[in-house]
Amino acid sequence: MFGYTLPMYPRLSANDLIDYRRYYCEACHGLRDSFGLISTAAVNYDMTFNTIVLNSIYGDITDFESTKTSFCVFRGPYAKSDLMQKMAGYTVLLTKWELVDDDYDKPSPRTKLISLAMNRAIRKAEELYPEYDGIVGEGYRRLREMELDGCTDAVRMGTEFGRTLSRPLDDISGGGFSEHTADLFEHLTSIVYIMDAVDDLNDDYLDGTYNPFLARYSDFMEDRGGLDAAYGDAVCNSGRCSGKFKNRDDFVNENLYEITGIMNSVIGNLQNSYSQVRKEMESCVGVTDNIVMLGIPETAKNVLMGRSNAKSSVKNSLNRRKAEKSSS
Repeated sequence: MFGYTLPMYPRLSANDLIDYRRYYCEACHGLRDSFGLISTAAVNYDMTFNTIVLNSIYGDITDFESTKTSFCVFRGPYAKSDLMQKMAGYTVLLTKWELVDDDYDKPSPRTKLISLAMNRAIRKAEELYPEYDGIVGEGYRRLREMELDGCTDAVRMGTEFGRTLSRPLDDISGGGFSEHTADLFEHLTSIVYIMDAVDDLNDDYLDGTYNPFLARYSDFMEDRGGLDAAYGDAVCNSGRCSGKFKNRDDFVNENLYEITGIMNSVIGNLQNSYSQVRKEMESCVGVTDNIVMLGIPETAKNVLMGRSNAKSSVKNSLNRRKAEKSSS
């Protein structure tokens, strides 16, 4: 499992922990059942949260069994519903476009290998849900356009991205989104995008790939040579910070007030939207209360302190697992 939208486990009640495990196990079983064993690598905290919210409002199977054994990946889903199956397909398509985006930023044999391994699942999801595929691709293309335009507003980038990615979720719900539900997923995508950008400061600097926070940092463009030509003068003239980039921790410490303010603002918007959506939920509010009010703020703090291992992509998750094995 990977992602940023995870609970604060010590504060979950026993029943809420059971509910949460039911859903993330069900996400895994739904992927395997519809798209094959390799697709279970795409299971993540962010989509688990989305599924809990959607299913508790719009789903027709909210009370289903939980997994009783550790080795359960070959078991079929307990809650085989249209909503759950569509969420599995949407998760696969998000993974496809994350891999496409990673390959665009920095082609690597690992990305190509993962794409090849996921190819069968991706082709099936494209055939079943071509509209979702087109919308997610549109979201990533718009994000790329903002990067090429030199946008340094991480909130705007995350919000526009979230607005696009929430459209398939509206369809999955049956087209019943309220304004608050749309806002919830928009703000959720925005804070995930922002946390991922802070997490990736070192990697993006070393790889020469775009990062909205580095783009605000004027000397970054001088250090990266010709990168300013690709992203335009707007990037070079928009930085508010000064000094040479040394590493992620120094950068965050020097700009802690601004970065913390950005995160807190988006988290506040997310929590306000959730407080309205919560009124429509029929189950699992203990789980979602924990995630929105405790888990996400805790993850944001860990990101700022350099303690996050979330890294919201399949490739980053596999890279982390490899590093953990090599150091053990």
